[in-house]
Amino acid sequence: MAKAAKASVKPSAAERCEPGKFRIIVDVGHTSEALGATSARNDPEFGFNLHLAKLVGERLKASGFAATRVLVTDGKAKASLLKRVATANGARADLFLSIHHDSVPDQLLEQWEFDGAKSWFSDRFSGHSLFVSERNPHFAASLSFARLLGKELKAGGLHYASQYTLPLMGRYRHQLLDKDVGVYRYDSLVVLSRTNSAAVLLEAGSIINRDEEMAMNSPERQELIAGAVSTAMRTYCEKR
Repeated sequence: MAKAAKASVKPSAAERCEPGKFRIIVDVGHTSEALGATSARNDPEFGFNLHLAKLVGERLKASGFAATRVLVTDGKAKASLLKRVATANGARADLFLSIHHDSVPDQLLEQWEFDGAKSWFSDRFSGHSLFVSERNPHFAASLSFARLLGKELKAGGLHYASQYTLPLMGRYRHQLLDKDVGVYRYDSLVVLSRTNSAAVLLEAGSIINRDEEMAMNSPERQELIAGAVSTAMRTYCEKR
C-alpha cells in the first residue's frame, strides 16, 4: 500500500521572517515618571534609552524592517512593565528588544562633584550586556538573537560587562550563558519572561562610568550600536 503524501505546510510569515512584515518592538527602557539610573553627570537613563531606541528603530526600518515600532511607555516602574508586555503581546510582536543603559549597585558608588553638584560614579566596570529569560516561550530564539547582537558589538570593538557573575553584584548577579559575547540569564525580568515573542534586553553601556558615559553620548557609539542591531537582525531573519 502506497504511503499517503504528506500535506505541505506553508510556514507563517514569522517563521519565514519576511523583513517587511516582521514585527519588532524596540522598547524604551523606563519612563518619564520612572527615569531609571542616574549617570555620573546626573543625567537620567531614560533620556539615553529614548535617544538610542529611536536611532535603532530608524536603522531597522532603513534595513527593510518596516513594521518596527519604538515603544515609549508611561507610568511608574512596575505598572509600566506590565504595559510593555501587554502592548507587545497585543501587537503580536515577533521580537521584543528592550534598550537600557547600565549602572552598578549602590555600595560600589563613589562620590565626586560635577558642575557644582554632588554626583556619584563608578569607573570600576564598563561595557554592554545582553539578557534573556529561560521562562520566555521562545528562549532558543531569544538566545540566538542575543548571541548575534553580541557578536556584532564585539566585531565593532566593544566589550561586554563582566561583573554580573561576581558575588559583589548581590541580587543583580546572573548566570553567564555565552562567555564570548556576554549573554546573561535573567529569568525573573518581566519584559523577558512574559512576552509571547522572543525577547532580549540590551544594556548598551555603563553611564555611571565617567568615560563610558561620554562615549554613550557620542554619535559614533550610538551609530555603532544601532548598526550592530540592524546587522544582527538581518542575519537572524535570514537564518529563520
